[in-house]
Amino acid sequence: MNHNKDSVVWLFKVLSILFSVFLVACSGQALKPKTAPVNSDNRLSIYVENNTAYLSGVLESDLPDKLKDMIRQHPNVTDIVLVDVPGTDDQQATMEGARLIRRFGLNTHIAATGYVLSGGVDLFLGGVKRTIGAGAGVGVHAWSNAIGTVASKLNRSNPIHAAYVNFYLEMGIPERFYWFSIQAAPANRVYFLSPEEMYDYRLVTE
Repeated sequence: MNHNKDSVVWLFKVLSILFSVFLVACSGQALKPKTAPVNSDNRLSIYVENNTAYLSGVLESDLPDKLKDMIRQHPNVTDIVLVDVPGTDDQQATMEGARLIRRFGLNTHIAATGYVLSGGVDLFLGGVKRTIGAGAGVGVHAWSNAIGTVASKLNRSNPIHAAYVNFYLEMGIPERFYWFSIQAAPANRVYFLSPEEMYDYRLVTE
């Protein structure tokens, strides 16, 4: 967490290019997903070793069920390590997953040199304690939908904004983080937060 902003951007410049294609939301749901569905190679997987669960892939509608099953089968799990999470294709399920993580009293950690992008950041926020490994990336951007609605262009009074803001407040994250995230980068790109920004917006607890 001692890298400056320039080094973070440099380290993840390539990741930004590779994964920006996954970051356009394309759903008509009330809460807009934060990334488009991708192929099966990026499907959600959870692997448990001792008291740690390792999670990778795009967050899908079955995320809450997978988390419940994981806890049921491995009640000793205390930590979830997010390895590479490029986003979500079901924002409501992602928020529910984050709430489950908080309810279960689990901690979240982003693996060293790993990354969470877009909706993956929301899942990370569910952790009671939230930490980030050296060289890990946290990327945000504006959501958009299939008909071209862009988060940053909507009036601030739009109820869709309120759903996100309320979620962040519930997770202990200041409202200003939401407004920052939807202005930081367009829907087809990603902005990687600096360590200073991660602490300023209370994304990390230690």
